[in-house]
Amino acid sequence: MDLIEDIRKVDAMILLHKGTAQDSLLIDQYEARKTKLMGQLIDELVSPEIQSPQSFSLVQKIISKFYPSASQPDALDGDIKRLAEAI
Repeated sequence: MDLIEDIRKVDAMILLHKGTAQDSLLIDQYEARKTKLMGQLIDELVSPEIQSPQSFSLVQKIISKFYPSASQPDALDGDIKRLAEAI
């Protein structure tokens, strides 16, 4: 729950700074922080102790919520796009 709350806070900061061009460095830093937190959360949910169809479903929901454009093939690049097409 702490990780999800941290991700929400970082997401709010990204939205707050998106309106101004001068804040692109700040946005990049927040995006990097969000990516790190998402990785930690996903690592926890797929760890052998918790791993289950329900935890995988939760990972999918989390990604859809915090990265809605990630499900669009146009947003993918290179090897990730080929992997998505294979799935």
